[in-house]
Amino acid sequence: MAKRNTIIVQGTIINITSLKEEDYICLTDMVAGKEDNIRAADVIKNWIRNRSTIEFLGTWESLYNPNFKVVEFDHFRKEAGLPTFTMSVSN
Repeated sequence: MAKRNTIIVQGTIINITSLKEEDYICLTDMVAGKEDNIRAADVIKNWIRNRSTIEFLGTWESLYNPNFKVVEFDHFRKEAGLPTFTMSVSN
């Protein structure tokens, strides 16, 4: 069962979920502290489509996910950073 905690950073409450001794911070909370909620979604959308972010995620998955589909990921890696490339939870 996941345990939830919060921290306050520069007046912004950021949720932390702990699961199996690993902590996960809420990126949306972090960005919302800087901008309004609509702008926060745009910041995360742009971050997730960035080539460096995509390459980092691919490396992380290669190391820690035995079911990672490298061939399917290659499509995302090649498209990352292009103006036409977008990421969503459905990709």
